[in-house]
Amino acid sequence: MRQFDLRLACGVSALALGIAAGLPAFAQSTGDRATSDKGTQVDEVVVTGIRKSLQTALAVKQTSDKVIEAISADDIGALPDVTIAESIARLPGVNATRDRGNDSQAVVRGLGPRLVLGTVNGREVASSEPDRNVRWEIYPSEVVSGVQVYKSQSADLIAGGVAATINISTVSPLEYKGPTFVFRGGAVYYDKAADIPNYSPWGYRGSGAFVGRVNDDLAVALGVSIQKQKNAYPSLQGWGYNDSTIRAGDNSGDLNGDGHVDATPWGAQTEVKKLDEDRLGLMGAIEWAPSDNFTLKFDGLYSKIRISEDQDQTWFGNNGVTGNWGNGNFGAYNGAGSSYTLVNNTVVAATLNNAFTSVTNVIAHYSEDKTLTVLGLNGRWRGDGWTIAGDISYSKAERDNTWQAVLTELYPNTLSFDWRDGVTPFVTVSSNTADPTIQFAPGYRPGIHDGPEHLGDELTAVALDFKRDFGDEGFTSAEFGLRGSDRTKDHTRTSWNQPVLGGGVLLPANLLYSYNAPGLNVPGVLTTNNFGALVTAAYGPGGFNSALAFNDPLQAWSVQERDYEGYAKLNFRHDAFGVPMSGNIGVRVVNVRNTSDGNQSVAGVVTPASVSSSYTEVLPSASLNFDVADHQILRVGLARVIARPPLDELRVSRNLSDPLVPPRTGSDGNPHLEPFKATQLDVSWEWYFHPESLLAVSTYYKDVDSNIGYQQQNVTVNGISYLITGPFNGQGGSIKGVELTFQTPFYFVPGLKNFGIYANYAFVDSSIKEFSPIGHPLSANGLAKNTATVDLWYNNGPLELRLGYKYHSAFTVIYGWNGADLQTLQSESTLGFSASYQVTKSIQVRFQADNLTDEPLRIFRDNDPNRLGRYDTYGRRYLLDVSFKY
Repeated sequence: MRQFDLRLACGVSALALGIAAGLPAFAQSTGDRATSDKGTQVDEVVVTGIRKSLQTALAVKQTSDKVIEAISADDIGALPDVTIAESIARLPGVNATRDRGNDSQAVVRGLGPRLVLGTVNGREVASSEPDRNVRWEIYPSEVVSGVQVYKSQSADLIAGGVAATINISTVSPLEYKGPTFVFRGGAVYYDKAADIPNYSPWGYRGSGAFVGRVNDDLAVALGVSIQKQKNAYPSLQGWGYNDSTIRAGDNSGDLNGDGHVDATPWGAQTEVKKLDEDRLGLMGAIEWAPSDNFTLKFDGLYSKIRISEDQDQTWFGNNGVTGNWGNGNFGAYNGAGSSYTLVNNTVVAATLNNAFTSVTNVIAHYSEDKTLTVLGLNGRWRGDGWTIAGDISYSKAERDNTWQAVLTELYPNTLSFDWRDGVTPFVTVSSNTADPTIQFAPGYRPGIHDGPEHLGDELTAVALDFKRDFGDEGFTSAEFGLRGSDRTKDHTRTSWNQPVLGGGVLLPANLLYSYNAPGLNVPGVLTTNNFGALVTAAYGPGGFNSALAFNDPLQAWSVQERDYEGYAKLNFRHDAFGVPMSGNIGVRVVNVRNTSDGNQSVAGVVTPASVSSSYTEVLPSASLNFDVADHQILRVGLARVIARPPLDELRVSRNLSDPLVPPRTGSDGNPHLEPFKATQLDVSWEWYFHPESLLAVSTYYKDVDSNIGYQQQNVTVNGISYLITGPFNGQGGSIKGVELTFQTPFYFVPGLKNFGIYANYAFVDSSIKEFSPIGHPLSANGLAKNTATVDLWYNNGPLELRLGYKYHSAFTVIYGWNGADLQTLQSESTLGFSASYQVTKSIQVRFQADNLTDEPLRIFRDNDPNRLGRYDTYGRRYLLDVSFKY
C-alpha cells in the first residue's frame, strides 16, 4: 500500500510537471493583476488563506539570494496549520518525526535534527532537549508570522546548519498591515482517545493578538495562545534482542541446532499513554522609529508546556525468560507445546508454553514542565550608504520531569507474540493478568521514582553587523560583522526504589480496573482510579519517601560553550555575457571554546572532573544567481559548513571499571568532540511561469568530513587503556539529492482557475553510515530516500479547501533523549483535509482533520524490520474553530 501511495504521489507530481513543461510563460507581477508579453490581461484574483500564504512565500523565495523555502502569513494567526512543525514538514526535502501524535523535530535533506540549526528572528535559541535540537511544535502557529528554511549557506548566517538553518519570524509591528485584533478559539478531538475509559478526548485551542500603532513612530504587538491536548493512544514496544554467542556446554543461543546464533527478544511492553497537556504561548514586540534613519525593536516569546500523563504499562519478560540464556534447545522455545518462527536467525514470533514468563503491570504517572523564554533587542541605523545593526538576545529553556510507578507481577503459563515485518504486532498470554482482584506487589518489585530530572539551557548573545552600499552595478555592497555567545546547558537526575509494605502486599481491588487497549491485540491493561491512594496502599502513608533519593553524580553535568564568530561578505551584480547576474562571496570564522564540568567514577570512587577544549573553523562561501530568462533564475552556491556537536555529548560523565581487574571498560561523554564538517554545493533552477506559480529543480552535494556517533574506542586514562563506549568522531561520506517543486492554480484549465496544486518530491542518497550495529550499520540519521508532498486546494470567495498528502520512506531516528538509541522509522503516508469559510469580513470558521488514514508509527531496531522497536497508533485529530478579525 505504501509503495502504491508513493507511486501515486510521484505520478501526480510528474503529471503536474509535465503539464507545466508545456505552459507558456507569463509575466510575474507583485500585484493582483499581471499581463503576458503579448499584453493579454489576466483577471484580478483576490486570494486568502492557504493560497495567500503560498503566494507570499513564493515572493520570499524569488527575491532571496539563497536557496530557500519559506512559509509566510500577512495576517498574524493566519498560518494554516495547528503547529509550525506541521507547516515545516510540507516543504521540499523536509520531514518531521512524531511525538505523542504531533510533528516535532525536523529532518532536512536526509540529515537529522542534530544537523539543523534553529533560530528565532535570526538568533540562536536555547532548547529543553539535551543536545541542541529544537522541538518545533513548541512554537504555536498563532504567534509566528513566517518561517525560512535556508538550504544554502552564506557568510552572514550563524554557523551551525549542515542540513539547513530554520528561522522563525515574529511580527514586525511597524511593518504589519493586517487586522488589528485577531481572536481564534475552538475544540480539538482525538478519536483514538475516545476508546479509553474514564478519559475525555476533547481538548481546545485559543488565541488572541493585537497589533497597532501608538503613533506614526511607535507600534506594539501582543499575542497569547493556549491549548489543552487530550490524546490517549496505545503502544507496543520491543526491548531489543540478545545476539550473544553460543554458550559451550548446553548449546544455548542456537535454537535449531544449525550452529548459528538465533537472536531472541529481551522482552517487550505495552503502554497506553493518557496525555493531559496544557500549553501557554506569549508573544510581544514594541518597535520604535523616531526618524527615517533609526529603528529600535524589542521582541519576546514565552512558552510553557505542562504534561500530566497517566501511563498504563505491561512488561513482558522482565524475569528474562524470553532471552537466550537458559532457553536454548532445553528451554522454553523448544519445550512441549512451544513453537517459534525464525527469519534470518531472529525469532520474530513464538508461543512459549510452560515458560511462566513474568507479566509486570506498571501503573505509572509522568509529569513534565517545560518553559522557554526568548528575548531580543535590535537597533538599526541607516545613513550615508551605511547600515549598522546591533542585536542583544537572551533565551532560557528549562525542563523538569518525574516518573513514578507502582508494580505488580504475575506468571501466566503461556505467552505468544508476533511482530514480524508486515503484520500488526501482538502479544497474548494464557490468563487474565489485568484482573484487579489478584494484583500482588511483591517485595522484589519495588516502586520506582525516577526524578526529578532537571535540564537547563541558558544562552546570551551579542551581534554587531555593518553594511556599506556602493551602487547598483559591480560591487554593490560589503557586509561584515561580529557575534559572540555564551551558552550553558546543565543536567541533574535523582531516582530511587521504594520498598513495598511488609515485603509484599495485595493491592485493594477497589482502586483498580482494567480495559482493552484500542486497536491492539494485547492483554488487558490495568490502571487505577486514584494513583495517590494506590501509592499509599503499596508503600505506606508516606508514599514515595524522598529520603531514599539517590542523586546520580554521573548524571550531574554542565557544558559551557563560548562561540565567537566574525564574517565578511562582498555582494555584486553584473551582466555576464548578456545574462544578469548577482551574488556574493564571503568567509565566516568560528572559534568555539567549551568547558565541561561533571564527575568521574573509577571502581566506584567518584571525583569531580573538568575538561576544556576548543576549535577554530574557517568557512568560505559563495553564491551566484543568474536571471537566465524571463522569470527564470539559476542559483549556484558553494560553502564550507559545520554543525557544532550535541551539547550533552560534550559532557564529562566518565564511569571506569577497576584498573587492576581486566578487562578495563567504561563509558563517557566526549568533551573533545570536533564538529560535524562538510563542503556543500547547491544548484537550483526556478521558473516563475505565472503569478502564484513555480516550477523548480534543486540539486545538492555534500561532502561530509566528520560524523559523530556512539562506538567503542580504546582511550588512555592516567596511563591505563580502557575500552570506552561513548560518542566519538568518525568517518563521514557524501550525500546527494534532488528536489522538485511545482505549484500553480489551474488557470490553464477552463473552469478550474480556483483550484490549484502544491507538490514536491525529493530524492536523496548517501554513503554516510552510523556506527552501529557493527557489521550492518544504519544509514545516516534522517536519511529518507524518498519524500513527497501533494496538496490540492480550492479557493473561491469565502470558501477554501485543502487535501494534503505526505509520504516519506524509512529513515534512521534517535527516538527519545539517548543519542545512542538509534532505530529506524518505517515509511509513512498521511492524509489531511482542511476547510474554511469566511462567514463575514471579520468571522471565519475552520475545520481540519489530520491523519485520516490512521497511519501508525512503526519503528524497528538493529537495521532489521522484523525487530520491533515500537508501534504506536495515534488515531485521527479533528479541529473546529472560529476566528474573529478586526
